[in-house]
Amino acid sequence: MKVIFLTQYFPPETGAPQNRLFAMAKALVDRGAEVTVLTAMPNYPDMRIQEAYRGKWHLRTQESGMTVHRVWLLVSQQRSILWRLANYFSFVFTALVVGLFKLRRSDVLLVESPPLFLGITAMLLARAKGARLVFNVSDLWPESAVQLGLVTNRWMIGASTWLEELCYRKASLITGQTKGIVANIQQRMPHKEVLWVPNGVDLEAIGQAEQAGDPEAARARLGIAPNDLVLTYAGIIGHAQGLEVVLQAADRLRDRRDIHFLLIGDGPEKAGLLQLKEQLQVPQVRFVDRMPRADLLALLRATDAVVVPLRRNDLFKGAIPSKIFEALALSKPVLLGVEGEAGELFIEEGRAGIAFAPENAEALATAVLQLDADRDAMQRMGSSGRRYVLEKFDRQVISGRLWEALQRLVSTGSR
Repeated sequence: MKVIFLTQYFPPETGAPQNRLFAMAKALVDRGAEVTVLTAMPNYPDMRIQEAYRGKWHLRTQESGMTVHRVWLLVSQQRSILWRLANYFSFVFTALVVGLFKLRRSDVLLVESPPLFLGITAMLLARAKGARLVFNVSDLWPESAVQLGLVTNRWMIGASTWLEELCYRKASLITGQTKGIVANIQQRMPHKEVLWVPNGVDLEAIGQAEQAGDPEAARARLGIAPNDLVLTYAGIIGHAQGLEVVLQAADRLRDRRDIHFLLIGDGPEKAGLLQLKEQLQVPQVRFVDRMPRADLLALLRATDAVVVPLRRNDLFKGAIPSKIFEALALSKPVLLGVEGEAGELFIEEGRAGIAFAPENAEALATAVLQLDADRDAMQRMGSSGRRYVLEKFDRQVISGRLWEALQRLVSTGSR
């Protein structure tokens, strides 16, 4: 089976979509697929093309058993909607041109959305390469952009909704990252097959992390005593995460210098949070630059629990932040500031941590003190979470379901 992956985000960029898509592509390679990836020159989240790739229009490499085509796109650190659209549409254009001339005929073309506009390239390339289109939805657009206030123009919302539904109609298979996404699409497209393909746990990476380094030594390098409580957030520092709640909770716990918060990563809101830290004078909050995934997993072993917040928004009731999976696989309980599906899965069913109301600093501070007061219960939550994600979210099992669906798709010849 020949499979094309079309995505704007891919390693060596760091981040949840990049890790997930690489793992998905590699799983198909391991099952015998011939995988070609068409992606952008690495630039995220700095919005600056990485030095090794600057000045290039197109670059072809062999990586982990797959052929990777990288193409130029317009990047800018400007945060206006116009610059964001320019970024998206430049890749829509360059990916189409390179795809038409450099890619061979294929059985399947899997496209990652968002950005939704990449669906234009996907539909044209799928037809040109004789491929069945698989539309992989990790976030509902334009609904997400509207609810976050990123898009307010009625014409743009209408045009984006038309494009979204066109992509669904043209797809031979639709895949959704959460049950909420799947239910939303199934309601609107009852005659389409929509497959739940959640994020999951890479057991090999977890095993390597558990053999790497000494957690106590890592804490010592940070000046953290063995019995201190360490809570970590690791990921993009963006608007949706609402990480102000962590600093505000630390402010309420300012007398507890044995409780530490690590914010690992980069993103557009980092500068503002650094200013807030200075304003609140909370030295127990530390910012750590993003790092290679293997190093991050090793550092997570040295922490006691993870904090996973999102802003209060009905949109996020169907969100499953990917950072949950690896933390729980490392037996770290989660303090979850996310309503809806995530809480139902990991708090109610998995018994893997404590939920707190989104954007509620007092509730987060109370949850932190609850963990600190009962370290045995904290350990039980971590153990329960590990069992739960290994049983329900093994990435090999998930990729196996996708592989079977692709085989059915190719064997029936449906489009």
